[in-house]
Amino acid sequence: MFGLPKSTEISKFLPKKTIFDRFKPAAAERRLFNEQISRLTIVAEISPQTVNIPAGKDVPAIYIILIALKEAECDKKNIALLSKLIDQRMLFALQHKGAVRFAVYRAGRALISEYKKVDDWKLDLTGFDLDKIWENLIAETSGVDLVEGRNLDEAIAAKELGERLTKKIVALEKRAMKERQPRRKWELVEEIKRLKAELGCVLSDKE
Repeated sequence: MFGLPKSTEISKFLPKKTIFDRFKPAAAERRLFNEQISRLTIVAEISPQTVNIPAGKDVPAIYIILIALKEAECDKKNIALLSKLIDQRMLFALQHKGAVRFAVYRAGRALISEYKKVDDWKLDLTGFDLDKIWENLIAETSGVDLVEGRNLDEAIAAKELGERLTKKIVALEKRAMKERQPRRKWELVEEIKRLKAELGCVLSDKE
């Protein structure tokens, strides 16, 4: 599944009741979980026992959890809850109908990809140990560019900043096109130039 070696494939159902009984999340957390999530199944284990790759200093194994959703969207609170309750490195495959989007919890935030058809996902196990493979899987599924001189968490923060700047630039460009007052229009254009310069620095990792 997802282009992973057949040796990693498993099928272990995770009953929601067992998770609730063991970890006892708050009532509001249980309600949101039940509203959006139908079932959970461990579908892959990436470990020294299943692939010829040594454990890392921090990552002994990686698990792929297939989550069948009742609706297309999954609240990031559910991803955070699962990650905090279960002390494992987990990559969540959120499945709705015939499509899957991946989610992972990292650096205090839930990162969620776009949907693709199940067969279009081909996860690449690149790295000399599971620490590096874990980071590369997060980057791959989250659309994060790992550039030299920037670690994964810095790359995640840069991606989010870049997205915020891009949205702001688009909004200001729309305002500038509609603006009738020359002075105000000029101010908007200058602000757009400044934000584009900042965005360029973020994308190129320049200070």
